[in-house]
Amino acid sequence: LSAIFALHVQDRTQHLAGIMYAGAGIAASCAGDLVTLFVFWELTAISSVFLIWASDTQRSYRAGMRYLIIQVASGVLLLSGAIMRYVETGSLSFGGMGETGVIGIDSWSGVLILLAFGIKCAFPLLHNWLQDSYPKATATGTVFLSAFTTKLAVYSLARGFAGTEELIWIGCTMTMFPIFFAVIENDLRKVLAYSLNNQLGFMVVGIGIGSQLALNGTVAHAFCHIIYKALLFMSMGAVLHRVGTTKATELGGLHKSMPWTTVFCCIGAGSIAGFPLLSGFISKSMILTAAAEEHMFGVWIVLLIASAGVMEHSGIKIPFFAFFAHDSGKRVKEAPWTMLVAMALGSAL
Repeated sequence: LSAIFALHVQDRTQHLAGIMYAGAGIAASCAGDLVTLFVFWELTAISSVFLIWASDTQRSYRAGMRYLIIQVASGVLLLSGAIMRYVETGSLSFGGMGETGVIGIDSWSGVLILLAFGIKCAFPLLHNWLQDSYPKATATGTVFLSAFTTKLAVYSLARGFAGTEELIWIGCTMTMFPIFFAVIENDLRKVLAYSLNNQLGFMVVGIGIGSQLALNGTVAHAFCHIIYKALLFMSMGAVLHRVGTTKATELGGLHKSMPWTTVFCCIGAGSIAGFPLLSGFISKSMILTAAAEEHMFGVWIVLLIASAGVMEHSGIKIPFFAFFAHDSGKRVKEAPWTMLVAMALGSAL
């Protein structure tokens, strides 16, 4: 979908970087040992930074450098943890998904590996790279970025740290704090970046709970989130492509000239808000139910409040300020057909 969305772009560097980035992310999920994981972990960082630099501005260059330094540092921590684990256990194997405590945090190697995963997953206080870099990538590059980096971290956490209780409270914090920043943010792509952080929190909570339903819910939510978050970034990318900005104060009334993009954005917004009959409703409900089944009432309440928060800033704020609200008077062409096809397919999924 990301490749279809980017077909109109006449920039081989972006296309090559996007496909390499996707390939590295998929290859990392097939890694049987920590060294193989490290190789593709770093390749995702090196290939994806070109999607940020492709914006060709001073701000995007600086954001890309910061992004690259942080992502490479995450890889260094992963490699250090892998070496320490080899010294401790004589093994570099990376266990199967859902095996409780495959790595665990009862050793320094486990702590280092968890920290490496936490940086890529944008844990609280380790998250600023996400809001700094994603909104500065190209309109098409951000769609690629939304899918692979953080979901690779979620996958790795599920495979290595399922049932680690500390992740429940980290995840709860992740679901709550972005809500307040997203409400006051003017750049709608940055709102989506905060929203991404919020949704990752649901997945981290599911991994921390570690039950079969929780892990299935995490996998489902990661899958659904890749699609509906990409769809929302596509709709904002289409707006950026046609209008040149995604600042809420400069938009409004675009439903008159971009009706299809409006419809697709509303479908993505409904899904992330957990509207019945859309994908987000199912996957989010699975994680909430898993928390309830484990008698974690406090966690259930936090996730419920976080769900209401994401409905406000992504379910309502994004489509309202971009396409409705006050009429900005901007009259532009509908998005290119390649963008519309990608958004239509994403909406159908």
